[in-house]
Amino acid sequence: MTQEYRRENTSVSLINYHFIWIPRRRKRVLTGSIKNRLETLIHDKSRELDCEVISLAVEPDHVHLFLNCPPSLAPYQVMHRIKGSTSHALRKEFPVLLKLPSMWTRSYFVSTAGNV
Repeated sequence: MTQEYRRENTSVSLINYHFIWIPRRRKRVLTGSIKNRLETLIHDKSRELDCEVISLAVEPDHVHLFLNCPPSLAPYQVMHRIKGSTSHALRKEFPVLLKLPSMWTRSYFVSTAGNV
């Protein structure tokens, strides 16, 4: 499957990022209804950021996300917004997550990826 280039007024781009991040203390909390809700939140936030989810895999102790983004967004901005909004919503909806000092660690992995 070949992806389409993003065409804007002054640019043509194909920017795909592979993100990986983990819950605080690498706790295995991303299961069941928490996992399902997280997937929905990531898709919603990605659309809001004008990004397209290429692939999403939520494991009990980490998240893999391949994302196609516009050139106006830096990877740190994408992660900041996705991790911030998902943390806020999940901790509000699932009180068991309030036992963690925060939902996510501050760190993440990002790599560029060509046609995924």
